[in-house]
Amino acid sequence: MVATGSLDGRVAVITGSTRSIGRAIAEAFLADGATVVLSGRSEIKGKQALEELQAGDKAVFHACDSSSQADIEALVDWTVERFGRLDIMVNNVGGTEGFAPVHELSDEAWHKALDLNLNAYFYGTRRALKPMLEGGWGRVINISSVEGKQANKPAISHYITNKHAIHGLTKATAFEYGTLGITCNAVLPGMTASSGILSMPQEIVDAWVAAMPTGELVATEDIADAVAFFARPAARKVTGQELVVDGGAALNTRSVTQSAVQA
Repeated sequence: MVATGSLDGRVAVITGSTRSIGRAIAEAFLADGATVVLSGRSEIKGKQALEELQAGDKAVFHACDSSSQADIEALVDWTVERFGRLDIMVNNVGGTEGFAPVHELSDEAWHKALDLNLNAYFYGTRRALKPMLEGGWGRVINISSVEGKQANKPAISHYITNKHAIHGLTKATAFEYGTLGITCNAVLPGMTASSGILSMPQEIVDAWVAAMPTGELVATEDIADAVAFFARPAARKVTGQELVVDGGAALNTRSVTQSAVQA
């Protein structure tokens, strides 16, 4: 990543940012001069992240369970209280469990996915907009997924549905606040070399890599660079957009995961 210093004086909040994609985004923002508020459920992981970043008072941690509306809103409020502003909100946390085809998907899995992948983005965005409006400048950046562009994998309808919905929220936010100095965009990662992906069965990872024109997993730094672009002044006229960073995997509309499982 290339440091630009273009975010000097800006304050950014990133949900789910003690490791993986969120952590890489934090590093990109720090390189650009921003002050970064990292968040996550674990105080221990937060402390470790700060020690590794060695960013001094440019990086702080605030505990937050992103599936909780109260926690998300408290994270935003704490940031504004601490720094007197909030300029960049990155809704990054996400995931799912309870994998099953639609007719077998449980209520619990459906509602958990909604809370973590969609409701958290709405609550974070809504709360962050007030200080952005007061400052006359803001960047909301939603980390979605290439699954929000397609539906070619089995047993993750709840995840796919949420990711499609995030794009609607992104566009609606961009439309409503575009004349007020606030942009809203989404970055859509594909198969990324994150802890979650690397813990998957190797045959599934290999099948995905084989289907990617670039022939390798996306790096977390690749996602961070895309996010940093949307935050920088160079993207001030870019809003309501969805940037896919997936090594070209979306070009393959066949269900690669299903093929790998059946092999």
